[in-house]
Amino acid sequence: MKTLLVVFHSMTGGSEQMARALIEGAATEAGTATRLLHASAASAADVLNADGYAFATPENLGAISGLMKDFFDRCYYPVLERIDGRPYAALICAGSDGQNAARQIERIATGWRLRPVAAPLVVCTHAQTPEAILAPKAIGAAQLDRCRELGAILATGLAAGIF
Repeated sequence: MKTLLVVFHSMTGGSEQMARALIEGAATEAGTATRLLHASAASAADVLNADGYAFATPENLGAISGLMKDFFDRCYYPVLERIDGRPYAALICAGSDGQNAARQIERIATGWRLRPVAAPLVVCTHAQTPEAILAPKAIGAAQLDRCRELGAILATGLAAGIF
């Protein structure tokens, strides 16, 4: 059985909702197990023991969140050259365009020699004031469906040996 590891960080609930929806979509595929870990709890061993990945983060100050960066910092070198070619996807809950956060994940994944299975899935909440940025997020049904679809694609590809 293949394993899909989903690592997330969420301050206001948006990226966690996206990660959980991705897990729901992946669960529809027999032959793929899923693991959902908060970025602070995920380790290099978790990365090594997975066959594919999804990384879900909020866009904070135009970048990935600090705890997601911490996850990558802790795990980067211990798994370097040991996970080459594995598939990944990125989910970003953004207040603006999310593009810098997407670029950061892409650069890290490129260093790990991971293969993207889809363009980064960015959900824009348009939160631009301090109150809106800090408020709990509710991701819309259509965006959560996109996350579920991506989860199903990842799980199907893993189970079929495509990725």
